[in-house]
Amino acid sequence: MSGKNREFNNRPFDRLNKQLERRRAEPALFPPPPPEAPPLTEEELFDDAMTDVREIIAFRVLPCAKTSKRAASAREKGDPDDDALAILGQIAEGSRPINLSDTQEYIEWTNPVVNGTIVGKLHAGHFSVQGYLDLHGFTGDEVDEELDRFLIEAFRKDWRCVKIIHGRGLRSVKGPVLKNAVVRRLVGRYRKQVLAFVSARQCDGGLGALSVLLRR
Repeated sequence: MSGKNREFNNRPFDRLNKQLERRRAEPALFPPPPPEAPPLTEEELFDDAMTDVREIIAFRVLPCAKTSKRAASAREKGDPDDDALAILGQIAEGSRPINLSDTQEYIEWTNPVVNGTIVGKLHAGHFSVQGYLDLHGFTGDEVDEELDRFLIEAFRKDWRCVKIIHGRGLRSVKGPVLKNAVVRRLVGRYRKQVLAFVSARQCDGGLGALSVLLRR
């Protein structure tokens, strides 16, 4: 009988229950965070931004200056032909610089492996010319041979930028023969060795020459 009483009185979870009750009675060290407020709507954001805005009664009606219709109609449009002739006269006098890239003779080419902005730097003269080839006096059939000889020397000397003078070919019935032959050779046989070429600056030969950037 005494053994049964000892088994009945053995309550192993009583101490655990007392510890749980004591913890529930203690105040929490860190109170739970307050619930997040819902995001403001566009109307609420606008109302909040306009809280301190006050209307200026005096600005409800603003006087507007009336423009004269006669003044607008009195302006005469200039004759496009006269404007073009005036611009050409300024260019001939040297008082107005000519933008070569706006002409039909301007050409440029960039190898796909390089940055497209490099041709602009080449035309602007950012690279020093280390050698040049003057093709005046040669025929179209002789261009390839002369150009090959010149570029072989350029690669041997590790030149980076060269100039090729081909002329504008304005007197030729077939157009700029030398210029077209040079372009075909550069984008053909030397396509991998040429990074870019562009019509030279006005002071470096302009539309009658090419600035060529070579791969080292």
